[in-house]
Amino acid sequence: MTALFLLTRYFSASVRGQLQYPGSTILLAAGQFFTTIIDIVAAWALFARFGPVQGWTFGDIAMFFGMISVSFAIADFLSRGFDMFGAHFIKTGDFDRVLLRPRSAALQLIGYDFRLARIGRLAQGLIVIGLATASLSLEWDAAKVGLALWTIVGGVALFVGLMVFQATLAFWTVESLEVMNVLTYGGVQAAQFPLSLYAGWFRNLLIFIVPLGCVAYFPVLAILDKPDPLGAPAWLLPLTPAAGLIFLAVSFLAWRFGVSKYTSTGS
Repeated sequence: MTALFLLTRYFSASVRGQLQYPGSTILLAAGQFFTTIIDIVAAWALFARFGPVQGWTFGDIAMFFGMISVSFAIADFLSRGFDMFGAHFIKTGDFDRVLLRPRSAALQLIGYDFRLARIGRLAQGLIVIGLATASLSLEWDAAKVGLALWTIVGGVALFVGLMVFQATLAFWTVESLEVMNVLTYGGVQAAQFPLSLYAGWFRNLLIFIVPLGCVAYFPVLAILDKPDPLGAPAWLLPLTPAAGLIFLAVSFLAWRFGVSKYTSTGS
């Protein structure tokens, strides 16, 4: 059984289980949609009242917002097992059973749970991208569509990498993992706005440490045909989503190290 076939079976089982209670799934998806759409409504209200900020219009902000929302929704859909790893596998000792199975632990965690409720956030992101397109009168050609898909791939890789890092920390502690929300959910909030609005030290954090700017800010500038106020060369902008893939590779190296240090719960 190939890894892809096994993931397909995991996905099928997860979806069938959730569709046993379709009302609950629909309500959760609607909750995801409305709780996240409020943020862009608030941004629209501010721009409608005060106008552009440092040359950035509401349409620009909506494009940043939509792209990062789509990326995070897909990543959250794929990485539920890593997100719940500390509480559901380490504390309970269930990770021992995972290690006994003839498949990699990472593959099993990816297939742990595919939450259909994330469709709500995905729909919100796509709608906001549509609003940005209308506001900016943006014309999508093949190159821009390809760049948008490449940007989403980099964003998904980065956010999955953050979830893997969070799970890796659980090998040493399960009591302080909420600090990772500063980088995941807090990072989503930060990446929904242009980096040029932030202080220098914070921009450097979002570019060189946790490269959120590389999977949202720089490639979206290329999609919008805007120069970078920070001075990055135009040829570099479409290449930066690769930082998300590099981050994911580093996170899995850390994960392998964490697994090698696992000594079971002793129960």
